[in-house]
Amino acid sequence: MKKTHIIALLFIAVLVGVLISMLGDFSRYETFDSTYAQKGKEINVVGTLDVGAPLIYDPLKDPNKFVFYLQDEKGSVREVLYKGEKPRDFERSEKIVVTGRLEGGQFMASKILMKCPSKYVEEKAKTASL
Repeated sequence: MKKTHIIALLFIAVLVGVLISMLGDFSRYETFDSTYAQKGKEINVVGTLDVGAPLIYDPLKDPNKFVFYLQDEKGSVREVLYKGEKPRDFERSEKIVVTGRLEGGQFMASKILMKCPSKYVEEKAKTASL
């Protein structure tokens, strides 16, 4: 084989390896009761804040402990522990995405993303009524 063929094959092999490693990083949304969550792997869960349950955050006692209850899309409610400060306007969020692991009955979150209500919803409703 020529040197150019060997170099081309090595380049293709490296490219395939990079693509396979990138495909493994794609995350999908799970529920608290999914089998993937039960294996203790890190997952993303989409849900809404359970407004009937308490929000536990005392910045004077422990500013890096925030506990709340999240209801996933299937209706399962779990306690979520986030080791960080409570996000601003957390109660106003429409949807919440938490990334973390299920340990026992508690979800240990490493990240919290929120979808806040859109300011354009009211404007759209006003223009539709005209």
